Amino acid sequence: MSNDFDEYRHTYRDEVQRSIDFSGQDVGFFTDVKARLLGELAERQFGKTGELAVLDVGCGVGLTDDALQGRFATIHGVDVSEGAVAEAAAMNPWATYASYDGRTLPFEDDRFDLAFAICVVHHVEPTERVAFIAEMARVVRPGGLIVAIEHNPFDPLTRMAVARCDFDEGVVLAPRRQARALLAANHLRLVGSPYILFFPWRTEFFRRIERALTWAPLGAQYIAAGQKPIR
Repeated sequence: MSNDFDEYRHTYRDEVQRSIDFSGQDVGFFTDVKARLLGELAERQFGKTGELAVLDVGCGVGLTDDALQGRFATIHGVDVSEGAVAEAAAMNPWATYASYDGRTLPFEDDRFDLAFAICVVHHVEPTERVAFIAEMARVVRPGGLIVAIEHNPFDPLTRMAVARCDFDEGVVLAPRRQARALLAANHLRLVGSPYILFFPWRTEFFRRIERALTWAPLGAQYIAAGQKPIR
């Protein structure tokens, strides 16, 4: 992964907003949806989530962690961009942040209950993606979850948003089948891979429709979640 995000540390949210303006929603809408779905996934897997230790890999400026405040016992965030980490720490003083080299996470084995990476895998070189997921799995305890949320390359509006975003220039998007293969390559049991974000509206009516469409490759993004085997 590149640390080119340093130059966007103060403008990250504005840059993302510019790329999705055509949707009629702000960044917060999409962040909140993903935070909610991540929380629901954790609840289904673990029951109560208030005692969970969670790791945000590629945390950026901490937008997702802000939306997750209060859901988990602890949240640690790491990113290759020291500038982004500084912004995240300022936004979320209750969380713990560190920069890292993009390869080796600065934590011992089996440290977390859940590790997630939101829109990060497409910034990892394709040949390094298996190792990226393996490192996430290393720091998650047996029975814990490794979750990737990624852009759906089959959605034309998603591709438009990526094309309009300066820091996404040159990225190679990962289709859902590849994300599932990355989990399988690391011996993780697939626990879910729904497509998400079909509609940019905040109503229970559209939530119900989306829950019925999770199989369809029409959502803007998808979730790929795997469980680490219990020894």
